[in-house]
Amino acid sequence: MGSPSHPSDQESLHALQNGEDQALDRLIARWQQPLHKFAYHYVRNTTDSRDLVAEAFVRLYQNRLKLRPNTNLSAWLFTTLSNLCCNQYRWRKRHPQISLDNIPENSVESRNPLQAPTHLEPNQSLEKQEVLRALNHAIEALPHEYRIAVILHHYNKLSYQEIAGIIKCSVRGVETRLYRAKQKLRDKLADHLRDAEGASILP
Repeated sequence: MGSPSHPSDQESLHALQNGEDQALDRLIARWQQPLHKFAYHYVRNTTDSRDLVAEAFVRLYQNRLKLRPNTNLSAWLFTTLSNLCCNQYRWRKRHPQISLDNIPENSVESRNPLQAPTHLEPNQSLEKQEVLRALNHAIEALPHEYRIAVILHHYNKLSYQEIAGIIKCSVRGVETRLYRAKQKLRDKLADHLRDAEGASILP
């Protein structure tokens, strides 16, 4: 529910459609961080993720008059961003410049909620990095629709209902995608799971 100091997305959209450009600033302030989190975990590149989020807001402004007053803006933004991320990731794979393996494993943005417990002995750090690298590659190898569901659920902490609105399927469809994604991750990480001495790196 919006208030005079914190208008809802629909109220901000209505203001934007009526020429109040400051409404876009309010939407950016509200959604920039969660969108950046999603984009980063999809493309694994800070600069690209920021550019993609900026492009998503540009597209929102460009399409503002085409949107219905009751548009679910969070779903619209995440859907737009996921398509941009998918296209950018495919382009990056065809035109590699920086290896995804060069991303610091201990950076704030690379911390993984699917990873093993962080309280490890020093002699376990190398093994941990290898497991995290393998996990990141396994997530990157997931089909687009599975990858989106995993990122939205495990990084952005969205509900099944919210994810369903973004990927345009039923709640049951979200559950199925997450289940199948988990199975694919387990298959790809079988060796690391056996070597992890029971550490839980999967949801």
